[in-house]
Amino acid sequence: MVHTGDPTTTPARAAQRVVECLQANGVRYVFGVPGAKIDAVYDALVDGGPELIVCRHEQNAAFMASAVGRLTGVPGVTLTTSGPGTSNVATGLLTANTEQDPVVAICGAVGRPDRLKRTHQSMDAAALLTTVTKFTGEVAHPDNVPEAINNAFRSALTEPRGAAAVVLPADVAAEGTAASIRKLLPVPDTGAAPAEKVAEAARLLRDAARPVVLVGSRGSGPAACAALRAFITGSDLPVVETFQAAGVISRDLEDHYLGRVGLFRNQPGDVVVAEADVVLAVGFDPVEYDPQLWNTDVARTVIHVDSMPAQIDNHYQPALELRGDVARTLTALADETGPLKLDTDARAAVSAERDRLAAIDEEARRAPASENGLDPAALVLTMRDHLDDDATVACDIGSVYIHMARHFRAYEPRRLLFSNGQQTLGVALPWAMAAALVRPDSQIVSVSGDGGFLFSAQELETATRLGLSFVHVIFRDNTYDMVGFQEKLKYGRTSGVELGDYDVVSFAKAFNARGVRVHSYDEFATELRQALLERGPTIIDVPVDYSRNTELGTHLISDAFE
Repeated sequence: MVHTGDPTTTPARAAQRVVECLQANGVRYVFGVPGAKIDAVYDALVDGGPELIVCRHEQNAAFMASAVGRLTGVPGVTLTTSGPGTSNVATGLLTANTEQDPVVAICGAVGRPDRLKRTHQSMDAAALLTTVTKFTGEVAHPDNVPEAINNAFRSALTEPRGAAAVVLPADVAAEGTAASIRKLLPVPDTGAAPAEKVAEAARLLRDAARPVVLVGSRGSGPAACAALRAFITGSDLPVVETFQAAGVISRDLEDHYLGRVGLFRNQPGDVVVAEADVVLAVGFDPVEYDPQLWNTDVARTVIHVDSMPAQIDNHYQPALELRGDVARTLTALADETGPLKLDTDARAAVSAERDRLAAIDEEARRAPASENGLDPAALVLTMRDHLDDDATVACDIGSVYIHMARHFRAYEPRRLLFSNGQQTLGVALPWAMAAALVRPDSQIVSVSGDGGFLFSAQELETATRLGLSFVHVIFRDNTYDMVGFQEKLKYGRTSGVELGDYDVVSFAKAFNARGVRVHSYDEFATELRQALLERGPTIIDVPVDYSRNTELGTHLISDAFE
């Protein structure tokens, strides 16, 4: 049975109902590439609604939308046409779904009579999208459009957050309907974990000799982060971040920070976690850091604090699960424990690892340039010295990812952005563009290798058309080095990783952007300072020497990269 909603509602095209739903859900931007099978919604946007951002590729549109979802908490939206328009968006949705960035994709499709025919741009879009989203709905009647759109938003925002899609046939979008849902229908809040579970967790923490807090992606939301900071204030608890939780420890709480885990086996954070007798895992998702890589002692006490039940693994079997709202649970736990203190030996062990963390950076700062280029770790630290604490930095995949994860410090959550679960190449530039839209008054920087840059560089035209201001730094070595050094470790030689040089200055100029090439740390610092003051995009091209990566690779977790 088809529900028509309020019978007094004036009929309108289903495409208009789509726009109304977007407005009701607080959507400010829609990213996409137009096409005939979705043009009714594009036409409806002319009369009002979110700002339409026309992109150069659907994959980049999805990257931008996912960044909006991560940065604002309101799902980003993509609007794409049928056939290749839909298949092009799939990689972006897969990335968002894995990284738990809320995004809604509205994908056009051939009319219902042609749904099963071998005709122009006909495909089983729902079958494809189901593999890369947590929710996919295919609308068969215009009265169901408001339901489908709103349920997609609710799914995208329900933990674990992620990607949702609605397949909208062209004839459905063009038909009239009186059905309408024009109010925000937020996902209901949850309370703290049960009081008896919280009390038991408090007892375990008070009795622990070497407790550590491991914070994951679902511990990095605004409320959860604030509660975590309150929980550790006044305590001796060491805190280790996953990549997606980067920035949960503020500058004022720096003494609690023991680094990030996820790549290396021998970093201070790895050591502290390995030596802990109790691990308080806050918002941790196994996609961030496989438990078999850090929890080799299955008998160790793990307390799982999350809105989601633990995903049981041979190496992740929590002694206690505190399921509920993360922020409220941490607040309740803090009330039970008070400031937790370590004994003299435990404090000394943590202090030693904190000193080692600082020493790693200091050693990297002293690395000289070579005839091949600058040291990538020293370059990261130079960049870090010139950015504000509220800067947003988007990091691409490639060898640059290793050095950014290891050396770039962030002091606010969701300011240092990684693709950790899928390690998708080409995300940095579109993410920076989205950040420039939603955080226009702060510093925005993206970093990539020369390979990753060209995955999405066509969006420079979009950036200049929109008047966006940001800096993109290219760590250039003209190879796919992250693959190359792994091949050397495995086979003693490389294959398929060599790339050609290109003129970034001319490339940027062709898109009305500014491009510069530098050859020293001083030149880089000068150009970065200048670029942060400029209006519009600036691309800074820096040659780097990745020759030490093979040696670093011997300390990496096996199969850390794909």
